[in-house]
Amino acid sequence: MSLMWSLGLLCLLTGASYATEVCYDELGCFNDHPPWSGTDQRPVSALPWSPTELGTRFLLFTGKNSYYQEIKADQTIDISNYSGRYKTRFVIPGYLVKKDEDWPQEMCKAMVKKENGNCIAVEWKKGLKTKYAQAANNARLLAAQVASMITFLMGHYKQNADKFHLIGHSLGAHAAGEVGSRIPGLARITGLDPSEPYFQHTDNSVRLDTSDATFVDVIHTDALPFHSKLGLGMPESVGHIDFYPNGGELMPGCSANKGKPTELDAIWEGTSNFDACNHARAYQYYTESISESESFVGFPCSDQDSFAAGKCFPCADSQCPLMGHYADKFTVIDGISKTKYFLSTGRSKPFGRYSYKVTLTLEGPSWPNPGLMFVALTGGKVTTKEVQLHLGMLNPGRTYEMLLDANKYLREVTEVKFRWNNHILNPMKPKYGATKVELQRGKDGKMFLFCGTQTVKENEIQSVLPCQA
Repeated sequence: MSLMWSLGLLCLLTGASYATEVCYDELGCFNDHPPWSGTDQRPVSALPWSPTELGTRFLLFTGKNSYYQEIKADQTIDISNYSGRYKTRFVIPGYLVKKDEDWPQEMCKAMVKKENGNCIAVEWKKGLKTKYAQAANNARLLAAQVASMITFLMGHYKQNADKFHLIGHSLGAHAAGEVGSRIPGLARITGLDPSEPYFQHTDNSVRLDTSDATFVDVIHTDALPFHSKLGLGMPESVGHIDFYPNGGELMPGCSANKGKPTELDAIWEGTSNFDACNHARAYQYYTESISESESFVGFPCSDQDSFAAGKCFPCADSQCPLMGHYADKFTVIDGISKTKYFLSTGRSKPFGRYSYKVTLTLEGPSWPNPGLMFVALTGGKVTTKEVQLHLGMLNPGRTYEMLLDANKYLREVTEVKFRWNNHILNPMKPKYGATKVELQRGKDGKMFLFCGTQTVKENEIQSVLPCQA
């Protein structure tokens, strides 16, 4: 592709010339005027590199090929497995985690295993692993390249814009938004922890926003302030619906980000010892959601503290969307939801959790003892991991309540397993048991009632079964 430079500024003092605009044939021209630079949010100016320097590749996955096919916007597309009958999803990375740089390909593999369709992993490693301001501006050219590919596919296969879904992580989320501004009517854009630096509080034309697609859903996982906590993701709600798993700031299994804002370039170039666990969780959650269609239920709530306290439990009138791949099944009544959605996840794979409220009435000796209580749920042949219900005094006749995040999906709960211990030698050998367990499912508020008929010794399992009518 030929390169044409439009020289807009001559620096006579140094004898050098600087381009304020660069043009790349059919991809168009790009300048470094506001709002792209020269603002408080974007202090460092940069122009996009050439397409050759970006090295962008489009890697097609379908149910017919176990390995990717590299495609181009020309007649060679006809020998690929691309099908104009199905939806097409583009997966656009925006931060490359060491040893996980090909996660878009893994997401596409999960996608075509679950559904008929085309999934295109966009690779632009050369244009991404550079100084941050440069990478942020390279994303503009990348967006033009993706838009050009979509335009070609629409023309070649007589497809409409509503057949395309873009999934972008970090800088890739804002690149997806720029694609949407170039191609009106895209079905959906999913922003996976959109980058904060150079995008937070900018003009809508610079960042992802709801005008970029018919439906925009966003997952926030690293949303602490960048300048004080080095959070790489933006806390601002920018979609039709925005999810904040675990509060959106610090993910279970991840440590707090360590470093200084001045190290941003080194972080992006991959030369610093930075752990991007929180930032990467967004695409990890989405990938898992593809195969786990019942997990990641988001609860509408004002803030994380209210959610953790159970004030937003259970879902009312089907007002809980699924975070991730199936978020578009949710209908936003007022067009743009003014509500944030919260949920809990696990520390490691599988991340998805299934929420219940447990209310347990304890039976035992007339005197209280210190101890711990645990419960697990069973449905058919599946039993969840045991969860601690209480730590403290065990008082017979008292009711104990907690929110339980089960690690496995149960279509119906058929049994509650109860256990207690205190690791204290007690010559009285007390026994405790659950006389009644009320279980409320989070996703729909359905109630399950169980009745216990026995007490058990320390560390024995009590099987609490459904109450008989």
